[in-house]
Amino acid sequence: MIRAAAALVVLALAAFAAGPADATVRIKDLVEFDGVRGNDLLGYGLVIGLNGTGDGMRNAPFTEEILANTLERLGVNVSGEDMRPDNVAAVMVTATLPPFARVGRRVDAAVSAIGDATSLLGGTLVMTPLNGADGEIYAVAQGAVLAGGASAEGEAASVVQGVPTAGTIPEGARVEREVDFEFGGLERLRLALRTPDFTTAGRIEQAINAEFGRPVAAMLDAGTVVLDIGATRMTSPAHVLGRVENITVRPESRARVVVDQRSGTIVMGADVRISRVAVAQGGLTLRIQETPQVSQPNPFSDGETVTIPRTRAEIEEEEGVGLAELPASTSLSDVVAGLNALGVDPQGMIDILSSINAAGALHAEFLVR
Repeated sequence: MIRAAAALVVLALAAFAAGPADATVRIKDLVEFDGVRGNDLLGYGLVIGLNGTGDGMRNAPFTEEILANTLERLGVNVSGEDMRPDNVAAVMVTATLPPFARVGRRVDAAVSAIGDATSLLGGTLVMTPLNGADGEIYAVAQGAVLAGGASAEGEAASVVQGVPTAGTIPEGARVEREVDFEFGGLERLRLALRTPDFTTAGRIEQAINAEFGRPVAAMLDAGTVVLDIGATRMTSPAHVLGRVENITVRPESRARVVVDQRSGTIVMGADVRISRVAVAQGGLTLRIQETPQVSQPNPFSDGETVTIPRTRAEIEEEEGVGLAELPASTSLSDVVAGLNALGVDPQGMIDILSSINAAGALHAEFLVR
């Protein structure tokens, strides 16, 4: 059943791959526009209102320190007090400031415990400044934490599902400072390909020049295309990108085989080819089982209890594939048909592909995860 399922999955992938090879993609899905990027923000704060699942103050003294500082800013003097609350947790707060984010816009924030708190369920993040890489405050986060797990414990056992010590605050951070970036004054704009490729970059250049009817774009290398804003004869870079990003091109990609040994997943690109090769697959399974027996003396005798070892060892030869020939293939469907003809399970197919690659007969980039 596993072999049949593997054959169907890989054949389905082959049928799917046959179409998108000639599909066109929008430029906005292939490149990143220079300057149009987000900025990472980081802050350190407190989550309060936990149901006894917060930090232990003895193990996390930094939690007590920030709690005391917060209360003192609110006019509560706690100097010299012995605070031992169990409903407070120190957390790191992260967020991404989107491009062109204006003051007052709300963005999502992620919260993660850094002490020994066991859960953030039901907690509320106290107002936390979020700093950028330059040390300036760009946003402030606050709100109820939505933790992504659950935990429960008794006197002799406990159970945890998911990660209750991390959560999110949807739209929990408000932008308080904008990034200085004069996008409207740009004269040249670089388009950075997410997957650098000379052929794809050349097609993007040709498609943009054909759209404007004049040479306004130039390929610098496999990952960069430069756009001359002035040569487009349009009023602003925003109008230019609004027109450029929806132009469609046919991207090119390297032949690649990606396998995941843990799940037995195999994904192959449409350009994968193999040379003529012969394959034989099989293996041995060694099983050793220990079943010791305990021999006890009769009651009131002077004998001793003796443990008698009992070991069962056997070698089983698995039914494998005899010597089979895979002809030189010219398409992905040929590769898949040849591999499915061997009748092996996904793990065996991964081993075969790895061996074919080692033999130099697999003409593709082979990635193992």
